[in-house]
Amino acid sequence: MTTTTQEKPKASPVLAGGPAPDMFRRLAGMPVVTGKRETMVVHSPLTLEPLGEIPKCTEADVVEAVRRARAAQPAWAARPIRERARVLFEFHKLLFRNEAALLDLIQVESGKARRHAFEEIMDTAGVARHYAVRAERYLKPRRRRGAIPLLTVTHELHHPVGVVGAISPWNFPLILAITDLLPALVAGNAAVLKPDRRGSFTALRAVELLREAGLPPEVLQVVTGEGARLGPPLIAGVDFIMFTGSTATGKTIAAEAAPRLIGYSLELGGKNPLIVLDDVDLDQAVEGALRGSFVGAGQVCVSIERLYVQERIFDAFAERFARATRELKLSAALDWSGDMGSITSESQLHTIELHVQDAVAKGARVLAGGRRRPDIGPLFFEPTVLVHVTPAMTCYAHETFGPVVSLYPYRTVDEVIERANDTPYGLNAAVWGSDVRRAFDVARRIRAGSVNINEGYGATWASTDSPIGGFKESGMGRRHGAEGILKYTEAQTISRQRWLPLSAPGDMPYQRWARIMSWLLNLQARIPGLR
Repeated sequence: MTTTTQEKPKASPVLAGGPAPDMFRRLAGMPVVTGKRETMVVHSPLTLEPLGEIPKCTEADVVEAVRRARAAQPAWAARPIRERARVLFEFHKLLFRNEAALLDLIQVESGKARRHAFEEIMDTAGVARHYAVRAERYLKPRRRRGAIPLLTVTHELHHPVGVVGAISPWNFPLILAITDLLPALVAGNAAVLKPDRRGSFTALRAVELLREAGLPPEVLQVVTGEGARLGPPLIAGVDFIMFTGSTATGKTIAAEAAPRLIGYSLELGGKNPLIVLDDVDLDQAVEGALRGSFVGAGQVCVSIERLYVQERIFDAFAERFARATRELKLSAALDWSGDMGSITSESQLHTIELHVQDAVAKGARVLAGGRRRPDIGPLFFEPTVLVHVTPAMTCYAHETFGPVVSLYPYRTVDEVIERANDTPYGLNAAVWGSDVRRAFDVARRIRAGSVNINEGYGATWASTDSPIGGFKESGMGRRHGAEGILKYTEAQTISRQRWLPLSAPGDMPYQRWARIMSWLLNLQARIPGLR
């Protein structure tokens, strides 16, 4: 197996130049607790040193958090939309004013490289700005076509659902804890957030910044602790649930929400393909595939795990891709020197190792990486490229969620589209090609909620005006765009009938009224402006 270039930190990044211990103590006091609670230690994956302790909240704490949020919601919803939007504008500013400290916090809590931590700040700011600017337009009452032109005047209104619950994962502790709540809040909802233990401090710092930006403290509550314990009472108390995580857990959440008939939005697993067409610039395609495959050490719901390359260029691409992968720099330093950071947890590292070991034992070949790197940090694993992966191997169809990508040759476009779609997932995909029309034709045939052309994941993810989400078992609902805010509202139709009723007036025979109505409806069908 091959070796990846490494840079070993001179001192513990947690103790040397990282966030101060008093910050962790301050943030640990933010979750809702109704009594004395046990605590959970949060460790940095970079060194496994403890960062701090968070409360292990109980069902009673969740009930209290929902009660506080529900009590605060009417006054928040009564504020003008522009006033609520100003909070998002100010939050946008605060993210960049606190950029360096936020980058340190994201790095020490998630283990990711600084460049990938910066993507979290950049995306969160983009979502805040988008809904600050567009919320009023998305939510304003709209005039709709009435039952009969001129006689019926109809308006569509959107009211906040009430209290939104959010359960966020560990891999994007800033983005996935906060960006789904920003549209919910500006729509007039209150919220209760349950972040993953491994991203709790970043989530709490984001909530703190929102409060500094002007959000009333009671409007957004936080509970911390075990998801299996806190999830059911949260779903039992809120009016909408937002979840990002595994498909198995998403199905459980849907089942728990169904008896209460509350809405939910789920972004779940993926086994994302990238198709390299035969007309590409190889160097550009290799660079893009690297970024798409190893962002966040591959612990990203939209990162690439399957890479299909046209057979005529397969060997040349594989050689360049493997060489570029071996040149990636692993680093635990709190600076911009690293191309890739650490795996976030021992359990995830164990899964990654098992997938690679299983593939090698069954005949796969490692072109780059393939091993743990304890010389850099306790949870580091080299970015890994596999070939000769078959359906008998676990990593062929199952999501690895790590820096492991499999390369496959293909002959025809029809063949590769069929192979790309041969999965229960449909979250993200990518197509690389010089002929834009041809690449677009391939992209539209892929059964995935977002498909990037000449980019691995960022083009669709950062297009906040357009909805993204999963097909098939990759989820339900959408984030971003109009769908990303309207899902947190109840649509209401108000119609006013004037001059003539929709039933026969006075003593007019109903048959005569029916003839008049038939004539009007046929006239409406013949006049384009009245259809």
